[in-house]
Amino acid sequence: MKLSAFNPAIRLAAASRFKLALGGLAAVALAWGSQPAHAGYTFQDIINTTDPTFNQELGINQAGTIAGYYGSGMAGHPNKGYTVVPPYAQANFTNENFLGSVQTQVTGINNAGVTVGFWSDTNKGVGMDNNFGFTDVGGIFTDVNHPGGPTTGLFTDQLLGVNNGNIAVGFYVDAAGATHGYTYNIGTMAFSGNIDDPNGIGTTTAAAINNAGDIAGFYVDTGGVTHGFVDIGGAFMTIDPTGSTSTMLLGLNDNGFAVGTYIDAAGVMHGLLYNLANNTFQNIDDPFGVGTTTINGINDLNQLVGFYVNGADNTIGLLATPTPEPASLLLLAGGLIGMGVFARRRKAG
Repeated sequence: MKLSAFNPAIRLAAASRFKLALGGLAAVALAWGSQPAHAGYTFQDIINTTDPTFNQELGINQAGTIAGYYGSGMAGHPNKGYTVVPPYAQANFTNENFLGSVQTQVTGINNAGVTVGFWSDTNKGVGMDNNFGFTDVGGIFTDVNHPGGPTTGLFTDQLLGVNNGNIAVGFYVDAAGATHGYTYNIGTMAFSGNIDDPNGIGTTTAAAINNAGDIAGFYVDTGGVTHGFVDIGGAFMTIDPTGSTSTMLLGLNDNGFAVGTYIDAAGVMHGLLYNLANNTFQNIDDPFGVGTTTINGINDLNQLVGFYVNGADNTIGLLATPTPEPASLLLLAGGLIGMGVFARRRKAG
């Protein structure tokens, strides 16, 4: 099956990012303890124990509800979608699978709990299954497939993100094999025209949308190199860290931060956090998955979700929570001390 972050769209798991898995078994999950802070973030494993060998966390809303799935999508190991809420213990997982599907990935969630994703009617193996987009509004599933898609052969359509205005974003592959991004209005069921980066017409994946309608994604240039992009009001900007040989942007929030993954000049993969305001990048590497980390989603609290591959070759979902800067901690401590002094003075008086 194909997945959101590439088009070749799907494969980061032991070396990249999405794979499709569909279906619907009871999703039971387990959240492991917090891991040491790294690069300003504290990391936590998010694992559904139905398949502890393969979990990917793909979207997160302001309440901390995470959208994701378990199962690699390989034949006999279908993707099964879920959402999970804090504190991310086993009882906090809820199974979410398109009705009648064999495989489902839940890829995006907004603050109202509306989710989007894609599903498959078979489990032949990654890249061999049809993908159909869907929305889930209050438990009501709707099949969503761009009218520009083929009528015969392998069908690939994926919704990858949704904002609070219920505008979803994704991509489809047309009959000629070209990939195009698009948006979909859940309320009116209206599709946009093709969203193609001018440098990657026919190779563009739209992966994320914020509440301003800005879009992040990636495209493949004529030389076969993958580049991230941000589309603000129809103006496209190519986004690549210095030395990157391949970049994918997969998430975007309202604070001007985009997230994704890139491969550096030494061939090492990193999760990335990009600040649009000052054009700076930060590597985000899970301490247990340095060289295998993908960051797939970000909310307006700047919490990150994604996944990494551990030493046992298992794909592990992750949540990364920002840690306060030392200066902030000092200010907080000073404030608390000041409150204590004030309280003692009042008591003494």
